Amino acid sequence: METVARRLGVSRSTVSRLISLARDEGLVRISLHPPTENSDSLSARLSEVFGIAAHVVPVSPTSTDVRRLDAVATVAGAIISDLVEPGHTIGVAWGTTISAVTDHLSPRPAPGSIVVQLNGAANSTTTGIPYAGQIIDSFGKAFGATVRHFPVPAFFDFAETREAMWRERSLAAVRELQQTTDIAVFGVGSFNSPLASHVYVGGYLSPDDIAVLRAEGVVGDICTVLLRPDGSYEDIEINRRATGPTPDELKKIPRRICVVAGSSKVLPLHGALMSGAVTDLIIDEAAAWKLLDLTNGQRKRADRYQRNGH
Repeated sequence: METVARRLGVSRSTVSRLISLARDEGLVRISLHPPTENSDSLSARLSEVFGIAAHVVPVSPTSTDVRRLDAVATVAGAIISDLVEPGHTIGVAWGTTISAVTDHLSPRPAPGSIVVQLNGAANSTTTGIPYAGQIIDSFGKAFGATVRHFPVPAFFDFAETREAMWRERSLAAVRELQQTTDIAVFGVGSFNSPLASHVYVGGYLSPDDIAVLRAEGVVGDICTVLLRPDGSYEDIEINRRATGPTPDELKKIPRRICVVAGSSKVLPLHGALMSGAVTDLIIDEAAAWKLLDLTNGQRKRADRYQRNGH
């Protein structure tokens, strides 16, 4: 109060009365929170548990989902911009979170760099070019990079069609570029996110598809490859028709940056981490805590299972 009084040029008692009035009218709310671990310490714990480089973004518990996403995207934009060097190839998977990241990239000329789209974006009603193209082009503009789009559906109707298309020279050239990527950037799609993942609301999967996937234990995706919480994906039929890189293919890329905002994405994120697809994680504080709680709970259940002689 003394500092405020000095700044405003009034008495301390006047400041006290103003604060009391503001509280009574609901303009000011004073609350106490239990002490929490700072984000650096939490980042270190995530790094140790999952063997990754983790960056935890402090976000107020009262923040809206939109503000939480913006806070994470701001940090992600800065980190990604610092990593890009001349001659790098940057693979980008489209999605709601990565779209937000494009607003916070720091322009940094990287001569000779290339930005390549990692997963197809077309579906039965749209080419996907306006949405995915804007994301890829924004990355290209930020770094002065050449842009290579991937003009295929997010999911082919038939696995046989994908196999035939992969033999086409024009697509093979893009896929070869994807496989020589230096940095991959992607988010996590979730069935249950308040900020709906584009792949689940953009006409890429029918309600029947989603019902089948839920029955198979699928909780979300990375790069439009569907995952279970344990990281398994190989036996999910729709993945035979997906055009994004699988976790095993992603693992060949040196830096794989996953950007996550919101606790609803923790289950599919756990799957991504268990699959080995992630080297760098940028995540908000609440989601980071939930991820640790989930991991600790699974370990306790596994310990009980072993103690019971199984």
